[in-house]
Amino acid sequence: MQVINNYNAHTDSKKRITLRKSKYDYYHVKEYDNGCLVLEPRELVKPKNISDKALKVMDESVANLKKGRMSAPVDLSDF
Repeated sequence: MQVINNYNAHTDSKKRITLRKSKYDYYHVKEYDNGCLVLEPRELVKPKNISDKALKVMDESVANLKKGRMSAPVDLSDF
């Protein structure tokens, strides 16, 4: 592998590091116990379709709701 960018960086007051000339907006970060960080570029894309299985589950859920088959309301008053 060829080094295309080499520089020293330091963390700011919020423990962040700025990447200079980064080609990507998103990275997956792996932090190892020896202090090494590995950044893998990620590109976010829209999913092509909702799977057939997910559509089937949604249809069944709506059908159960229309038939009155549903769980008791969840009590969220503690939150």
